[in-house]
Amino acid sequence: MKLLVLIPSYNSGARLLANTVQAALAQWPDVWVVIDGSSDGSAAALVELAAAKPQLRVLEMTTNQGKGAAIKHGATVARAAGFSHVLTMDADGQHPAESIPRFAELARAHAVAAVFGCPIFGADAPLLRIRGRKISNGFAAAETLGWGLGDSLFGMRVYPLDELLAGFASTSWARRFDFDPEMAVRLAWAGVPIVVLPTPVRYLTPSEGGVSQFRYVRDNVLLTWMHTRLCCGFLLRLPVLLWRLARGGNPVREGRC
Repeated sequence: MKLLVLIPSYNSGARLLANTVQAALAQWPDVWVVIDGSSDGSAAALVELAAAKPQLRVLEMTTNQGKGAAIKHGATVARAAGFSHVLTMDADGQHPAESIPRFAELARAHAVAAVFGCPIFGADAPLLRIRGRKISNGFAAAETLGWGLGDSLFGMRVYPLDELLAGFASTSWARRFDFDPEMAVRLAWAGVPIVVLPTPVRYLTPSEGGVSQFRYVRDNVLLTWMHTRLCCGFLLRLPVLLWRLARGGNPVREGRC
């Protein structure tokens, strides 16, 4: 296993992005950042940091194409560079870099599996976001016949690169905010084992540099359309999913969500 930490970023703020990257570098030797058409100056600051840290690589996309598109770009380059797995984490400081070694340990123990973080929310988590994700999680569980995804929206995950790129090849969607839940469902449809790892999540305040690209109406419309499409795909795959369920479903279950 050769693991890369991959961080997509769009207008995360130069200070916050640098803090996130520095924290990741303190835990893992190979860290790449995909700048998804940012206009906030964070790319220049990161390129300067990379000049002093050869284990850091910055990939820049000229226009904003979405989180999924940024991860697809980074994953494609990483596979060509010889990496077998990527650990994705958000640039906004929500995901704990200190959990990286545990994700890597589980990925090494279950080389053909994906490792999905499952959020442990603190008091700073917006109640509306917590309640809203339950709807998406319920749909994802139904679309996979309870494969054991844990949380369909949490973005700190380890993906086997071949399976991730095959997931991208199977759809022209999953390029924006719909990436995390749609890719989770598609990996389950492909029979990829899922390991669940409970992971703390932190919501930073604006005074701490917290930045969110989530737009309530726009992104919920996107998720609604995504689940409509996935429900149709689920019906086409139902015989295979029922057969897998009869054989025990997800072969690897570790952790609870």
